[in-house]
Amino acid sequence: MAQTFKFELVSPERILFSGDVVSVIIPSVEGEITVLAGHAPLVATLKAGIVFTQTDGSNGKEFFVNGGLVEVNHAATTILAEQANFIEDVDTAVLDKEILTAETKLAGTHDEDERKRLHDVLVQLREFKHVFEGRKAA
Repeated sequence: MAQTFKFELVSPERILFSGDVVSVIIPSVEGEITVLAGHAPLVATLKAGIVFTQTDGSNGKEFFVNGGLVEVNHAATTILAEQANFIEDVDTAVLDKEILTAETKLAGTHDEDERKRLHDVLVQLREFKHVFEGRKAA
């Protein structure tokens, strides 16, 4: 039996997942992170993508996240997402809305740091939409 650890995925609206898992795959701006029991502590920034959880003896669960932070420590892994949904609640219309929101914010800001951040968010969302459409077609 594989070792498990506590995992929580929290959005501003709700807790999407709280329980024991065998592994979690997380999309971070530094690259994809796979967390197993006993992982070294870290904090990372999330990018738009899919969080995949594997629980003991199940097929796993998938969630869409867009922004936020992940904290890994010896006892647990916690994602505090700016936005998160169950993957079955995400479609291209949802992604198009997120892209439009980011484009509108980018057009309205004059702060250079915020412009760079929003540009990066747009690139991540567009990249994820492309991957998501290919995945749905398969």
